[in-house]
Amino acid sequence: MSATPVTIAYIGGGSLNWATKLMADLAHDTTLAAQVRLYDIDHAAAQRNAKIGMRFADVSKGTPARYAAVPSMQEALSGADVVVVSILPGAFDDMACDVDIPARYGIKQAVGDTVGPGGFVRALRAIPMMISIAEAIRANAPRAWVCNLTNPMSVLTGAMYQAFPAIRLWGECHEVTKLRHQVAWIANQEAGAARYSHRDVEVNVLGINHFTFVDAIGLEGRDMLPAYRAFAGQHGNSGWSPREIDPTDEHDLYFMDRSRVKFDLYRRFGIPAAAGDRHLAEFMPQGEYLDVAADWEFTLTPVSYRIRDRAEKQARADALAAGQGVPYADRSDEALVDQIKGLLGLGQFVSNVNLPNRGQMDGLPLGTIVETNALFSSLGVTPLVAGRMPDALLAITADHAARQSALLQAVADGRWDDLFDLFRTDPLVVPLPAETARQMFDEMVQATAHHLPRDLLKEAS
Repeated sequence: MSATPVTIAYIGGGSLNWATKLMADLAHDTTLAAQVRLYDIDHAAAQRNAKIGMRFADVSKGTPARYAAVPSMQEALSGADVVVVSILPGAFDDMACDVDIPARYGIKQAVGDTVGPGGFVRALRAIPMMISIAEAIRANAPRAWVCNLTNPMSVLTGAMYQAFPAIRLWGECHEVTKLRHQVAWIANQEAGAARYSHRDVEVNVLGINHFTFVDAIGLEGRDMLPAYRAFAGQHGNSGWSPREIDPTDEHDLYFMDRSRVKFDLYRRFGIPAAAGDRHLAEFMPQGEYLDVAADWEFTLTPVSYRIRDRAEKQARADALAAGQGVPYADRSDEALVDQIKGLLGLGQFVSNVNLPNRGQMDGLPLGTIVETNALFSSLGVTPLVAGRMPDALLAITADHAARQSALLQAVADGRWDDLFDLFRTDPLVVPLPAETARQMFDEMVQATAHHLPRDLLKEAS
């Protein structure tokens, strides 16, 4: 059987993380014949990744993917079947300001890319970028399937729909995979062997990006919710991780957790939390988890580490592009290749994605970007009915979702004078006196001024 051709445009093709995961997944796959066009404002980074892609092609299990770095977004998009959007909105220096300025005002953030003051200001500089990408897709690849990997996921997925309502777009996030790994671990412990992977675990997902929950868990026809309930009860106070966290390893220290926040939210709201602790904590008031992160056994990730880690990844990527090291056609945990295959008619696939609410999630307004399961098939991306969260949890989720929608609309309409009032309503900002919150907002806006419209800077001055 011949491989199915597919042309993929990768916007942000100089990526040091997601691009190489896609390369490994394409090398592992045996059903696609992919042509991947890499576009990045840093063209040299895209050229490096094209060289890396050809090294993955050399170890492919099926038809080798072909990679090319292209100099313009138009060239990348023209005739594309699939578009992947994976950009960094600004630079790590901007992200450092998103985290460090609020910290001086007593606001701790574990990540700072989704909600809280960091997520809010990151959205301000990213929304215009994503609108321009959506407009380019409308002009050059209006029928392409589009996957957004960029945070803040909810706001930016909404921004692309705002700019191009007919866009065939979903937002992709792997946080729910963490709970599915836990359930597979439980089942393997019971079986006494490594029989199951996270891909065998089915969950019904409800929420918004990085604040996701599940109310049903299945594995080979078995209801796994009772087993997970017992697991969470057993480890709620002691915590759990799939292996010991090495405190001398910075990646372990800043990215692994012991699910204490996840288990506590389950206890409080009666529904298992799916995302990782660092993200979940930022949706809750400051004093609940973030101020006492060490007690809950997770760590705030400093941007200084991200900068060091990026330098190390770049050195490894440069070496791989130069012919050093060995690329492996190992399948990652990411779902993108399976989703593409579903859309091309190569089997159906269900996964959690971010889409406008078309009724799949009860209790949130239509059009709100929600995260639930969807079916990928030759018919497209079809959201699956998820149901409704418990009322107390829905109230928290609805508050964040409404702020995200209002933020997007204010930026799209140029209503800059509405932004501070929205900024003040985030649970992490609410405790600050109005004058202090205004001072922090102005300082954050000025710190990222080179990415923002002049009208907004006028409002903040």
